[in-house]
Amino acid sequence: MKSLDTIPTGKIERAGKLVKTGVKIGGNYVKYYGKKLVDPKTSKDTLDQDNAEDIYDGLKSLKGSALKVAQMLSMEKNLLPRAYVEKFSLSQFSVPPLSAPLVRKTFKKYLGKYPEDVFDQFEKDSVNAASIGQVHRAEKDGRKLAVKIQYPGVAESISSDLALVKPVAIKMFNLKGKDSEKYFKEVEHKLVEETNYILELEQSDEITNACSVIPNMRFPKYYRDLSSERILTMDWMEGKHLGEFTKTDFDSELGNKLGQALWDFYMFQIHALRRVHADPHPGNFLVSGAGELIAIDFGCIKAIPEEFYVPYFELAKPENINNDEVFMEKLYELEILTPTDSEKELQFFKALFKEMLTIFTSPFHKETFDFGDEGFWSQIANLSERYSKDEQIRKMNGNRGSKHFLYINRTFFGLYNLLHDLKAHVEVNSFEKYMD
Repeated sequence: MKSLDTIPTGKIERAGKLVKTGVKIGGNYVKYYGKKLVDPKTSKDTLDQDNAEDIYDGLKSLKGSALKVAQMLSMEKNLLPRAYVEKFSLSQFSVPPLSAPLVRKTFKKYLGKYPEDVFDQFEKDSVNAASIGQVHRAEKDGRKLAVKIQYPGVAESISSDLALVKPVAIKMFNLKGKDSEKYFKEVEHKLVEETNYILELEQSDEITNACSVIPNMRFPKYYRDLSSERILTMDWMEGKHLGEFTKTDFDSELGNKLGQALWDFYMFQIHALRRVHADPHPGNFLVSGAGELIAIDFGCIKAIPEEFYVPYFELAKPENINNDEVFMEKLYELEILTPTDSEKELQFFKALFKEMLTIFTSPFHKETFDFGDEGFWSQIANLSERYSKDEQIRKMNGNRGSKHFLYINRTFFGLYNLLHDLKAHVEVNSFEKYMD
């Protein structure tokens, strides 16, 4: 993969890149409608493929927030066309790296020294390039290390990048009115946090120390004296990316073991720490040769306030979903229903969320749950497809729910998908024994 010698950092440069991408997408639509005039049965698959290719190509050279949004969308397997999911998933750990001279220059800027002055050995070519930074192997005093270097200009371009992708997100998620601003502010806040590697180091230490009680989980050690706000140094962890592992012919016992560790890791964070690793994509986990799960990235941590935690998990109980009075009360508490809703909107969204919650909370209703059950995934896919084609929902205000839903739902969506890929059968309340 060709490396990058420069990254557009100015607002005008970055906007220009996205404008060029928009022109390409416009051309794809012209071609599609031209073909459809000749053959009305022409499928949208080619259009989706072309658009996904052009959008990804435009974002990968920008890196930063724009590419991070693509990464987030790639987790929504039942929301976007397959072509987008497959192409955007590359943003998890497969994008063009910075060239060696640019790495050296960036390192000196952020740590005050060149890599060769800090480490005994430093590999100039990255082993992993993602949306916000790239990772290099290094050695110091006999320790094998992973050094994450943030791309130039990423932190400074967050607000302007989000302003550029905002119109696309508004259309895609049917967001209307000024209330949608709270979701964009939440994304901006988390992205700003993700560019602060000192914060990530502190979060990593706190959460990994607390979660060390969970069996079959491993975490790297972080080195404050070799880190800065834009450079993060940790132990090099040997293992296979979870996304690669799940494509192999692994046995069900190992899948269950890894799945149980993953489930306990997340439930412990949510219920004991009230803070959670909110970026559960395959690039953030490794599987060791000993069959342990390794968590390697704690940049995106979501705090769960009490006023959201309580009604959110009360709605995971079947008796509350089926009690009309309690159900409505919780929907208002979580801002899913609003005082300005019409009677038609109230009935529509009440029915939608009752069906949705009945499906999504079903793992919590049993002692054990099989995430490899295709029936469960068919229900999710059918619900998503049905409502994505519903013309009625497009006419209503799509601003539904507290801003905290954004990262908590993303966490559960990602977790469920990883457990499905592992075909894991888990004990649902196993995590409780670690909470004492």
